[in-house]
Amino acid sequence: MQAEETVDRVKLKQIDSEHSVPSNFQKRKRKGKIHQMAAYLGPAFIVSVAYIDPGNFATNISGGSKFGYTLIWVILWSNLMAIFLQTLSAKLGIATGHNLPEMCAKVFPKPLNWFFWVVSEIGAMATDLAEFLGGALGLNLLFHMPMLYAGLVTGLLTFIICYMEKYGQKIVEVIITVLVAIISIAYLLEIFLSKPDWAQVGIHTFIPSLPNGEAVMIAVGMLGATVMPHVIYLHSQLVQYRCIDKTEEGKRHHLKMEKIDIALAMNIA
Repeated sequence: MQAEETVDRVKLKQIDSEHSVPSNFQKRKRKGKIHQMAAYLGPAFIVSVAYIDPGNFATNISGGSKFGYTLIWVILWSNLMAIFLQTLSAKLGIATGHNLPEMCAKVFPKPLNWFFWVVSEIGAMATDLAEFLGGALGLNLLFHMPMLYAGLVTGLLTFIICYMEKYGQKIVEVIITVLVAIISIAYLLEIFLSKPDWAQVGIHTFIPSLPNGEAVMIAVGMLGATVMPHVIYLHSQLVQYRCIDKTEEGKRHHLKMEKIDIALAMNIA
């Protein structure tokens, strides 16, 4: 009798599992790969904005104008380092369910956390200043708008994008992705018009060289303009929006999709 009751219970559990409502994660897995990927794309594209800011433009243009193709390898290795760090940040957020600042608060003593906060705030303010001035200069160059009004318009647009977060993170991701796409198209057009020497590009992408001390300084500037500490904090929070399944399988799938997101966004940036 006990054996029969056990068998009946197992059958009932199987029936319940077959007729249970599937989770969001299971629903997404049933969809095609493109739908799955699209559902997870976004956080890395927000982060990628930090890698195409005016600081990057200034250092890269300076390096190119003074040393030609010689410092292209710095961009490659900076980008690889950025991909590695952003992957670690995303992995932390997905695996623990906490962002990097929260984990720092749990692990490190309070004085050290204050130091991290001050350094990150200074870095974020310096980056914001460069991006704000870059936006104002861009409006000035494109539309001959006076710098004062260009600055006001830049500030207004910034607040509008921040306000859109009220309607969900996804809308902000879409806006940022569109802006990144516009920048990418502009760069493709510039490459087409400039007609670079692809042989030299290939050589200096993989063969490091530093002609003199000034090249070292510019290379350090290129590295510093690429690897942004504050977006490492940010990425661990942005992935929380996609944490739809807290199981190990769900987290592994999420991390896999986020790696694709990072690879796409960082390489475009």
